[in-house]
Amino acid sequence: MFVDEVVMDVKAGAGGDGCTSFRREKYVPDGGPNGGNGGKGSSIIFKVDTNLRTLLDLKYMHEIKGKKGANGMGKNMNGKNAEDIIIKVPEGTVVEDVNTGLIIADLTKVGDEAVIATGGRGGRGNYAFKTHNNTAPNFSENGEPGEERRIKVELKLLADVGLVGMPSVGKSTIISKISACKAKIADYHFTTLVPNLGVVKTIDGRVFTVADLPGLIEGASKGEGLGDKFLKHIERTRVIVHVIDMASVEGRDPYEDYMIIRKELEDFDKKLLKKPEIIVANKMDMDSAKENLEEFKKKVDSEIFEISAIKGEGLDEVLVRVADLLDSISKEDLYEDEVFESHILYKFKEEKPFEIVRDGNAFVIKSEQVEKLFKMTKFTDEGVRRFSNKLRRMGVDDELKAMGAKEGDIVRILDFEFEYQE
Repeated sequence: MFVDEVVMDVKAGAGGDGCTSFRREKYVPDGGPNGGNGGKGSSIIFKVDTNLRTLLDLKYMHEIKGKKGANGMGKNMNGKNAEDIIIKVPEGTVVEDVNTGLIIADLTKVGDEAVIATGGRGGRGNYAFKTHNNTAPNFSENGEPGEERRIKVELKLLADVGLVGMPSVGKSTIISKISACKAKIADYHFTTLVPNLGVVKTIDGRVFTVADLPGLIEGASKGEGLGDKFLKHIERTRVIVHVIDMASVEGRDPYEDYMIIRKELEDFDKKLLKKPEIIVANKMDMDSAKENLEEFKKKVDSEIFEISAIKGEGLDEVLVRVADLLDSISKEDLYEDEVFESHILYKFKEEKPFEIVRDGNAFVIKSEQVEKLFKMTKFTDEGVRRFSNKLRRMGVDDELKAMGAKEGDIVRILDFEFEYQE
């Protein structure tokens, strides 16, 4: 089964909890804090595996969850880091954050890998909080929550050349003749339900890859037929080969076919029309093909090659010309300036790190920063004091007061409620 798009949730592991512990040894006075830090939670990492050709392994996962780091222990022993989870994906895999639309990773080469969700750091043990003013801290932190994301994983084939054209123009026949790809061929529309990828070797020994992209009809870029599923696979190609049924076996006009396909490419992505292209006039062994070609040439000023795919005639000349074009074109990254590094945070001084809204009689604090702080707080007496002080320094108390909060009012963070105290 060819699967080229999956939407799923990823949740990295939380860090291990810090430990609150004090040294207690016989004959050793004034034992100090010795609670160790928690270990880091496991990150979710996608890595290229050249043996994979589809996203089938991800289709039934729905969710990938990391493991929590080990908790810290006494005697200043830190918890063990959780092992990162490596997910293998094929070359050409693109990972997008569904909520933000940002491209997280574009994995195109052997050995490429990217952190899709970062594991939380371990919480600090009480030894880490020891200061000259507080030599015996009686608190520690919970581990930081792991990063959570809803992602769309897409496979965009790494092909040098894309064969495009209306159904039944002979694309599958061509790729079966020029490569070892065994495409299914029959006399009906949409025979090809998945892109076929073949490795081609020219008569002068040059090698490149060709993709047969099925399902293009008028309206493909807007979801008609199968084209919207497969147009994305042409984005990485460096040369586009238009295959035209010049014999008009299906009763369509060759020139109209060509213009329709070009329009669909433009509607999907205007950059596709800037790619080098050649036109392959197929079925030239049939009646009326020569006459149609003469009319076609009057309207199109592009490089045209005459072939008969079923007989294997004219294909060598096409492949040599395509190889020449590829030799003159450098490879470019599809998302050269668009990949978002997930571990980089952009902070703006003027932007408040929280939002407070009214929900009936309650004040609801919405903030990733506050929620993370809440999850990492152990609510001992000292923990509550430190949590309150941090919220006060962030300006939460001032904002609540400005919104009319009074003593005893309910303040909610996530699913937990507190009483407001001035």
